[in-house]
Amino acid sequence: MAHVRKKFIEILEKVMREGEQMTPEEMLLTHEGIIYPTVFCNPEQFKALEAFQARNDDVVLAGYCKSGTNWVGQIVTDLVITSAKKYEPEKLNEKLLLAEFPYLEIGDTEKYKRMDTYPSRRVMFTHLRPDRFPPSIFKNKAKVLLLIRNPKDVAASFFHFSNNFSPYPPYDTFEEFFRALMIGKMPWGSYIEYLCTWNKYIDKENVLPITYEEIKENPALGAKKISTFLELNLNEEDFQGVAERSTFKAMKEKSKTTHGEFGEVLFRKGPVPLHLRMQRGCKTLKKSLPSIGKRYASVVYSLQTCF
Repeated sequence: MAHVRKKFIEILEKVMREGEQMTPEEMLLTHEGIIYPTVFCNPEQFKALEAFQARNDDVVLAGYCKSGTNWVGQIVTDLVITSAKKYEPEKLNEKLLLAEFPYLEIGDTEKYKRMDTYPSRRVMFTHLRPDRFPPSIFKNKAKVLLLIRNPKDVAASFFHFSNNFSPYPPYDTFEEFFRALMIGKMPWGSYIEYLCTWNKYIDKENVLPITYEEIKENPALGAKKISTFLELNLNEEDFQGVAERSTFKAMKEKSKTTHGEFGEVLFRKGPVPLHLRMQRGCKTLKKSLPSIGKRYASVVYSLQTCF
């Protein structure tokens, strides 16, 4: 089952063309102290987002860039569609479910008015920190799935992605990239700041933290955990089917249909070992800790234990 988001493909292919003509300085904007990619975000969009009205059966997949939101988003969307087909086929409108760019903060300012007319369940993703969510998400208790991934793997994946996705600034060395990642001088800000901000929200009843690693270890069990949180009445056969459809091989084979040209960037070959360069990045960053701030020190030291 290939879930095709035409708007997703349309916007990504457009920004990839735009990115080829941009300088690194033109690729980033700062809004309320956080850096965002210019091709995706702007102050007008953020202003419009504030008025978005969440529902208590909305599904929001939250994760920092390169934490696995594309992959887990496939699992979440598949679970919701599978459940609807089994129990509420008359309410399922797959075309509308997949109509918008899935990331809540990306699109046009009229997007949220259109979404108001869409039937439940609505599935959306976001790279935003929780303190930047529209207030209605927590007020109306939308289901928020918080995806967390090992910082080492986020860094490795983000480094490759930045050097292959034209709208993002490229980096000559991993050391340069790693420093930018730690202090937030890159798209979506600091991963550490992102996680620290979530500490204030993670115990809310409508939030389920789940790790990339536990889903990767057992995708069917991960799908079951997500399904239980979303209160979907699915069985083991359903979970296994979702797991099989969300393997890297299965998604890559359909990537041209589901992701267009972006699929070539997203579904690259297996990760290139970066452990030695990451160790050097940690050591380089340690020397700069006084200028970065004490709150990052423990994170840098803990990252070294990953190797």
